Amino acid sequence: MMPDELAALASRIDHTLLKPDATREDIDRLCAEAVRFGFATVCINPTWVKHAARLLVGSPVGVCTVVAFPVGAMAGHLKAHLARSAARDGAREIDMPINVGLLKSGDVDEVADEIRGLVEVSREGAVRIATKIIIECGLLTEAEKETACRLAQAAGADYVKTSTGFGWGGATAEDVALIRRVVGAEMGIKAAGGIRDFTSVEAMLAAGATRIGTSAGVAILEEARRRRSA
Repeated sequence: MMPDELAALASRIDHTLLKPDATREDIDRLCAEAVRFGFATVCINPTWVKHAARLLVGSPVGVCTVVAFPVGAMAGHLKAHLARSAARDGAREIDMPINVGLLKSGDVDEVADEIRGLVEVSREGAVRIATKIIIECGLLTEAEKETACRLAQAAGADYVKTSTGFGWGGATAEDVALIRRVVGAEMGIKAAGGIRDFTSVEAMLAAGATRIGTSAGVAILEEARRRRSA
């Protein structure tokens, strides 16, 4: 890969650290790596958003955070409140898992309402917040995946995200392709969960992903660089 191709690859990666035991030093290191390698964002827990936003002032790297993560089983108005707080702290992208239990119960209007609530929060301030709706593919049937995608698209969300990566199955190229088929060419797709090497990234991008969530971004770029020099 050429240097500009490596930069383009990095710009599609959310450099992720969502472990509950992440320390301030870990966040400092994550932010420094994101600036050094040119990742799209750092994806971190809400408690670190304000700190990361200060560290990244003046850089092109954004701050992404999660709300109601990883389970998503929370009232929609509480999700909106958490998203609003994160935006005030400096988050510019927010990843939110849907309430899978409600979807499986057939309560699609409630799921639609919580997605719309997040989208409304994203448009409140002077800075537009990107919204990523995590549908947790590993817990859904194909029909449920399609329904979740349509709800996210109808609500005006920016991305559908495959999964949290927290125990219910990670990203697959098949799921990315399904999402792309349902939402069409305009909506973003974030593949996340178990993506730890360049081959996996290539498969996700080929299937239609536009963003990759991974904690292995540095290793992936180094693998891509080695291939370029081979």
